Amino acid sequence: MPQENKSGGLFGFFRKSRKEVENNEPLSEEVIRQWLVKRLARQVKIDPNEIDTSKSFELYGLDSIAAVRVSGDLEKLVEQRLSPALLFEYPNIDELSAHLATELGLNAIA
Repeated sequence: MPQENKSGGLFGFFRKSRKEVENNEPLSEEVIRQWLVKRLARQVKIDPNEIDTSKSFELYGLDSIAAVRVSGDLEKLVEQRLSPALLFEYPNIDELSAHLATELGLNAIA
């Protein structure tokens, strides 16, 4: 069993991706939002309930290097190519998850 890097650092922020989604739960805006919340909470070592999804990633200490990594890891989650500038264009969890759900057509599913 691989050992998890407890110190993590910003580079470990979004290491795991689609594997963390509960039991093949269909991808949705809420699934993306909750995934982002869990990863951010683990990174900054606080309870996920303390994450304010409207606060900017920068306020949680994520820099440009981490932002590019996040977009790369999100590609794995959504299984689609994404812009490396995504977290600069959509600087918080709410905006990013809403944008991705719209781009991927997830909100159109009835």
